[in-house]
Amino acid sequence: MTNDLAALAAAYGVATEFWDQAGAHQVVATETVVAVLAALGVDATTPTAVAAALAERRMRDWRRTLPPVFVQRQGDTATCWVHLPHGDSARLWVELEDGGSRSDVAQVDRWVEPVDVDGTLVGEATFALPLDLPTGWHRLHAELSTADGSVSATSTTLVVTPRRLELPAQLRGRRGWGFAAQLYSVRSSRSWGLGDVADLAELCSWSGRALGADFVLVNPLHAASPIPPMAPSPYLPVTRRFANPVYLRVEDVPELAYLPEIGRARVAELAAPQRATNSSPELLERDPVWAAKRAALELVRLVPRLPGRQAAFEAFLAREGEGLADFALWCALCDEYGEPAAWPAELADPHGAAAQAARTRLADGVEFHSWLQWLLDEQLAAAQQAARDAGMAIGVMHDLAVGVHPEGADAWALRDVLASDVAVGAPPDMYNQIGQDWSQPPWRPDALAEHAFIPYRDMLRTVLRHAGGIRIDHVLGLFRLWWIPRGMPANQGTYVRYDHDALVGILALEAQRAGCVVIGEDLGTVEAWVQDTLRDRGILGTSILWFEADAGGGPLPPQQWRELALASVTTHDLPPTAGFLAGEHVTLRHDLGLLARPYDEELAAHEQDLARWMAALRAEGLLRDDAGTDDVVEALHRYLASTPARLLAVSLADAVGDHRAQNQPGTDQEYPNWRVPLCDAAGAVVLLDDLPSVGLLRRLVSAMPGRVPGASA
Repeated sequence: MTNDLAALAAAYGVATEFWDQAGAHQVVATETVVAVLAALGVDATTPTAVAAALAERRMRDWRRTLPPVFVQRQGDTATCWVHLPHGDSARLWVELEDGGSRSDVAQVDRWVEPVDVDGTLVGEATFALPLDLPTGWHRLHAELSTADGSVSATSTTLVVTPRRLELPAQLRGRRGWGFAAQLYSVRSSRSWGLGDVADLAELCSWSGRALGADFVLVNPLHAASPIPPMAPSPYLPVTRRFANPVYLRVEDVPELAYLPEIGRARVAELAAPQRATNSSPELLERDPVWAAKRAALELVRLVPRLPGRQAAFEAFLAREGEGLADFALWCALCDEYGEPAAWPAELADPHGAAAQAARTRLADGVEFHSWLQWLLDEQLAAAQQAARDAGMAIGVMHDLAVGVHPEGADAWALRDVLASDVAVGAPPDMYNQIGQDWSQPPWRPDALAEHAFIPYRDMLRTVLRHAGGIRIDHVLGLFRLWWIPRGMPANQGTYVRYDHDALVGILALEAQRAGCVVIGEDLGTVEAWVQDTLRDRGILGTSILWFEADAGGGPLPPQQWRELALASVTTHDLPPTAGFLAGEHVTLRHDLGLLARPYDEELAAHEQDLARWMAALRAEGLLRDDAGTDDVVEALHRYLASTPARLLAVSLADAVGDHRAQNQPGTDQEYPNWRVPLCDAAGAVVLLDDLPSVGLLRRLVSAMPGRVPGASA
């Protein structure tokens, strides 16, 4: 690799070398670097092209008066540059988000050598931003004056982010706990075959009032395709901004009560076969549930909205703006043409003439899909209110997936800020020797900055609007992502760096405004400085009991666990604890051909790890020699509770004695990922209605710290 190509890659944040999980130094192939640069719109195919691109990159900011966005951490010393013809002068001021202004933006005495920019000598003036600017989305204005007295003006976005995100006041001085659940699997007698938002509200209300829980962490509720087959994975949605209407409770839509009797009878007829599946331990099927709910909702939509309801709907449309309009259009186009691969070529551009014509032609479908999102917004708000009314300090904790489907709504509507011809994944490690390709298109770091991070902000705002907390899947993605060029295997990718100060800061800002706790899923190979950065910004980490090891590989003593974390015994990528204790994950991976070493070795290593944990539990006085499986599960949760972790999560699957994993990493069709209903140890369905009578659940809850059940947060 030439020095110029390495310099060009560095300028765009593309790694030309890295250290893998085993600590070995890896050099990235030139072919990979060239392909990744191409995905960033940079031609690096020849030495001449590289030289031209490098020169253009070096001149990029000199051709700008102000940067496209400036992100400042509140209280930090920060300066901003202004580029203007040499000898001209500038004056800066801040227009605050609330309508006020600040003129105390002083120029700093700092000499920068002028640069020839396309025949004009351009200088750089440096200005110090006030340290006490309020957090928010402001405008930084520049007034430019030439020697002959002419004046011009320009401006840019100025984002001031919180110094630190603090825990809710209700959790200061105490710890909190809650359930972690895959919502679709948590059904009640009133569900339509899948758990829904009303079930979430009920779980929050009951666990908050009766058990003293502070939150319920759910899987991502992001939208899937509106046409079958609906992808079961909540981590490969078509958009991360909007939610999946399969989670709607039809009976909670106010207009249903005013549907004519024949219409209400039809809704009941649609619901009956779906409700009949609630007691079945068979795998969950999303397509029939959505078909029934959609048919019912299309009937309900025929009921005219009263003026107040219509005004609320219109306010929702105005608030969500172009993002919702684009998503609803994408859904309407799917209804008409099927999967995007079958669309007419002219519809590939969401801003093109064909798409604009479709907005008019498909206006009714666009309104229908927008209406569904409004209903979801209302029901999610009701779920969070139910949680708060039950005394929860946090309430609903949502999960943000790392990316989106390559042919989904975001990939279509946000094509200006998502990279094409590359996919996000993971490099080879001890568990995946050829790496992982998740197929998801990544944010383009340069394009995000050019758009002032607005698409990222808008996504966060919608997800956070009715949340008390949010879990960020693969939080390392705010720092760097593994990009895999199209047509190359996963092990031939490379890392691309992101402006983590901006991304983490904006996350903290939007979470602060929403009153939300933020959890970063920082498992795996995450550098210590990344965890330090997140902790410094008030973002909690993630601790999984089975992965918490000391220097010798044994169980980490409870007092040595970190405090600022959400801790749990297990995670959705492992079997529930009863299944894990039985080694079912080892057997499953062997049967699927996923083991990196012989089955006997893997099983022996697992049994050795379990023996260490059993010894640790006995050393803490938590386990008798004659303990059964439920006793061990309880002891592990008591061990978890003895750590200083501020938040503790109890898997609802653990609480009912379930064995089957929700997801087996490294599989697609080989295992029924994300389709397993909530069952007990015998494989019988456990409904939400049954939870108060589950003895194991009560035992695990009794191990948890926190407020007295029934008391106010």
